[in-house]
Amino acid sequence: MFLEIVTPEAILFSSEVDSISVPGVNGEFQMLNNHAPVVSNLAKGTVYIHVHSQEHVELNDLKGKLTQHADDDKILMLPIDSGTIELNDNKAIILAD
Repeated sequence: MFLEIVTPEAILFSSEVDSISVPGVNGEFQMLNNHAPVVSNLAKGTVYIHVHSQEHVELNDLKGKLTQHADDDKILMLPIDSGTIELNDNKAIILAD
């Protein structure tokens, strides 16, 4: 699936991913490829992005907001205060604060 993460300052991430875990207002949930369409508000927490490889990700360009998981370099983490996610036709867009 394709993921794009947008903040008021910039587009933080734009790439193909294996899965996404987000902090929904009713609890954390995960989306995989071919997931049913979703629109949800997000609560304060961490977005976990599972990528197939690190070849396309340049963490230095993200000003420290997007970091690698300590135990698995194929998991990226982004702390958010709130936001919205929309997933449709294998394209997810996260509008994050």
